[in-house]
Amino acid sequence: MTKLKYYLRRFFYSLFVENFNKKIKYNWDSLPRRYDIINKIILKRKYISYLEIGCFKNENFNQINIDKKIGVDPVSGGNMTMTSDQFFKQNSLKFDIIFIDGLHVYDQVIKDIFNSIKILNQNGIILVHDCLPRKLWYQTPTRMSNTWNGDVWKAIVHCRTLENIDTYTCLADEGIGVIKVQKNNNLLKLKLSNFKQLKYKDYYLDRQNLMNIISSEKLINEIS
Repeated sequence: MTKLKYYLRRFFYSLFVENFNKKIKYNWDSLPRRYDIINKIILKRKYISYLEIGCFKNENFNQINIDKKIGVDPVSGGNMTMTSDQFFKQNSLKFDIIFIDGLHVYDQVIKDIFNSIKILNQNGIILVHDCLPRKLWYQTPTRMSNTWNGDVWKAIVHCRTLENIDTYTCLADEGIGVIKVQKNNNLLKLKLSNFKQLKYKDYYLDRQNLMNIISSEKLINEIS
């Protein structure tokens, strides 16, 4: 997409949706990569099966060290060429660890999370990429920047309000959501039924509380 189209989209978004210019100075280059964290969890928990939703040229998928792994992508990468909806509809397998990095929009991400919970082994874990956008233009549902996290973060906020799953966000590699199927130890109470109504300003001003942010060190240390 040309810069002109990006700027036109931004203009209309600012005019009709949200105009907020503050940025968060996360330095992702100084923090662990997603595949390093995934491999540490696999090693520590002795996992043997892995599912990746959204593989884009196997940048992450090829780095994962595990006996059994399936990668799903409708365009490039992985070993199953289909959408996540198609995969979940026909799948009969269960997995120890699932990494979600597919279409970066709330509606699809929350669907992928709920479908993943259904096929997660006991003591398994779900990870979600792109949960900590650094500025407004990185988190719009329609892409308006070369860097695009989408509004994945809203799906994490949604999960934080549910009593039957425990949800964190690891401060690493664009933000990695961490979901465990167990009692929510830090339930987020929001008077909100439509999470798509959340604004980037809400996230910016209250991100620690909304996202339940932890360090990668704390995440790995608490994996038993």
